[in-house]
Amino acid sequence: MIFIIATMKTTQENRDALVEATRLCITETRKEPGCLSYDFHQSITDPLTFVFVERWQNRDALERHFATPHLATWRASTRPLIKEKDVQIITPEKIEGL
Repeated sequence: MIFIIATMKTTQENRDALVEATRLCITETRKEPGCLSYDFHQSITDPLTFVFVERWQNRDALERHFATPHLATWRASTRPLIKEKDVQIITPEKIEGL
């Protein structure tokens, strides 16, 4: 099993657009084979910080996710909305940055 913890910060002006763009990506990603869970959370201490918490069956499922059209669309539409991000891939062997 693989976990992804992706933290991102936005601005007040871009907050609603980021959340809206993320809705479709979540819906489509949850349908993917190998996706065990895919959740998007807003920080309780900073309303401009969001965290994806993902669980994938294996690296192949994660790699297929990276190649999906809905993720490409999400990346393109949210790139200008995100001012900071940190992504960690957590496997039983190691933690790697993306």
